[in-house]
Amino acid sequence: MAYQFEFLSTFDYSGVLVKGVLTTVELIAVGGVLGVAVGIFGAWARTQGPRWLRPVVSAYVELIRNTPFLIQLFFIFFGLPSIGVQITEMQAAILAMVINLGAYSTEIIRAGVVAVARGQIEAALSLSMTRVQIFRHIILRPALQKIWPALSSQIVIVMLGSAVCSQIAVEELSFAANFIQGRNFRAFEAYLIATAIYLLLAILLRQILRLVGARFIFARSST
Repeated sequence: MAYQFEFLSTFDYSGVLVKGVLTTVELIAVGGVLGVAVGIFGAWARTQGPRWLRPVVSAYVELIRNTPFLIQLFFIFFGLPSIGVQITEMQAAILAMVINLGAYSTEIIRAGVVAVARGQIEAALSLSMTRVQIFRHIILRPALQKIWPALSSQIVIVMLGSAVCSQIAVEELSFAANFIQGRNFRAFEAYLIATAIYLLLAILLRQILRLVGARFIFARSST
């Protein structure tokens, strides 16, 4: 018996889909910005920071990069309340994404940092600049220029990985698809639409990151 496609019943739940898309966008907007900020700090700590901080950041990076994101999410959502830290589903999802992206972006940005010419750093030291000033004004921008495509790809990967946040009842896009197919029993249509939306979000996010890079990372300074 030939399968009869029926998309109208799925679009009857368009409000659920829109809410799922908006929640996914919120997750990556907050998680992406904070995750990259953590990565910048981590890269500084591993290359320019105090010696006592370097093994701490290294341990954090190795722990997160070698454990599944889903387990990290479960640990935050189910583990923290057991020691008295109350957290909502959305807060747990954002925290997990920040921690995960922070670890990966730390290594990506660190690769760009170590590629910066040593002569530039020595010139800055000769001007009595502090290590924080050197990192901010001399190292960071050239480092980001070298690794921006890789960092952009990692942000997109984390956005797509946010689909597992439905496992703790965060009402993002995959949660919406699960909800719809559970109501109309049209799993193929529901997940096909969700797949198309994820593809569109990934393409849009890459374009946004490309524009951000062109505007703030690769643009020549006016000074």
